[in-house]
Amino acid sequence: MTYFPRSQPLKALLTVLALGAGIAGCSRDQAAASNRGKDASNAPVVVTTTVLSPKTFADSIVAIGTAHARDSITVTAKVSEIVQAVHFDSGDEVAKGQVLVTLSGQQQQAALVQAEAASNEAQQMYKRQEELARQQLIASSQLDTQRATRDQTQAQVNQVRAQLADRLIRAPFGGVMGIRQISPGTLITPGTAIATLDDLSHMYVDFPVPEGMLAQLANGQHVAGRTAAYPDKRLVGTVATVDARVDPNTRSVTVRADFPNPDHKLRPGMLVNVELQQAQRTALLLPEIAVVQVGDRTFVYRVKPDGSVEQIDVQVGTRTDGQAEILKGVSAGDRIVVDGTGKLRPGQKIADAGKPSAGQDTAAAPVAKD
Repeated sequence: MTYFPRSQPLKALLTVLALGAGIAGCSRDQAAASNRGKDASNAPVVVTTTVLSPKTFADSIVAIGTAHARDSITVTAKVSEIVQAVHFDSGDEVAKGQVLVTLSGQQQQAALVQAEAASNEAQQMYKRQEELARQQLIASSQLDTQRATRDQTQAQVNQVRAQLADRLIRAPFGGVMGIRQISPGTLITPGTAIATLDDLSHMYVDFPVPEGMLAQLANGQHVAGRTAAYPDKRLVGTVATVDARVDPNTRSVTVRADFPNPDHKLRPGMLVNVELQQAQRTALLLPEIAVVQVGDRTFVYRVKPDGSVEQIDVQVGTRTDGQAEILKGVSAGDRIVVDGTGKLRPGQKIADAGKPSAGQDTAAAPVAKD
C-alpha cells in the first residue's frame, strides 16, 4: 500500500489514474499490431493465371548442322609434271569436262608419233599378209603372228594417248573453283592441291537427331534453316536421307537435308540452325515460366475453388517458343498460376491480376466479413 502526504492527496490520485491509462493504451496498441500482422499474412498474393485448354501446334526438332556441297573435291594431278597453262581463275564457275590445267607433255607427244608410225606399219603388213594367206602363199600361223603385232602397236598408241590425256586436267563435274594454288611453271606431283571444286547448286546439311525421335523421321519432311551470315534469309529444304546407323557414343542419328542453293549463299562448312517440322497435333500448353523446377520435382501451382493454390507434379514434353507441353498431372479446364510462382506456397490465397478471357472466371480472394 502506498502512502502519500496529506498535503497532496489530489495529485497522487491523478498520478495513479495516468499510469493506469498508459498501461491500458499499450495493451490496445499491441493487440492492434498483432491483428494487422495476422491480416497481412492472410492477404492474397497477386498473380496472373491461365486456364488450360487443348491447342493445336506443330512440333519441331531443332539442331545445328554443317553444310556440305553435293559434289566436292580437291583437284590434283595424276603425274609429276610441269604446269604449262592454267585455264581458270579463283572463283570461276566451270562446266563438266572443261580443261582446267595443261601439263607439259613433249615427251609423250614424241612417243605418240613413234607409236602411231609403228602401228601404221604393222597394219599395212597385216593387210599384205592377209592377202597372201587368202592365196595360200603363207601359213595362217604367220598371219596370226602379224595380227598380234598389229594389236600390240595399237595398244602402245592408246597407252601414249592416255598419258597425254593425264596432262590435261579436266573438271569431273560442273561447279565453282576455289582459290588457285598453282601457276604456270609449277612442278606438281600426284596429290598436289591445285584448287577445290564444289557443286553449289544444291547443298547438303547434316545434323544429329536423338535416337528417341527416330520414329518421327522420314524422307521428304520439310526442313527450315538459318545461318549467322544471313540471319534474315530463311532456307527451305527437305530430308534427303536418314543414316542407317545410330552413333553409339552420342545415341543420335545423322539426318541429311537437301537445300536448293541457286544464289550460292550457302557454302560448304557453314553452321546451319535447322528446324525439322513435325505433323500438327493437339496438346496442353503452358508458358514455361509457369513450370517450377526444384531438384528432381517439376510442378505447377493449380488454383483450387476456394481461391488457394496447390502444388501439382507434372510431366513436361516438348518445349518450343516459350511454351511447354504438359503430358501428365493436370487437365483441360484447370486454372494454373503463370506469373508470381516465386511468392507462393501450398494453401496460399491468390488474387488474379490479369483480366479474365471470355468464358473464364477470375480466381479471386474470399471477401472478409465484418
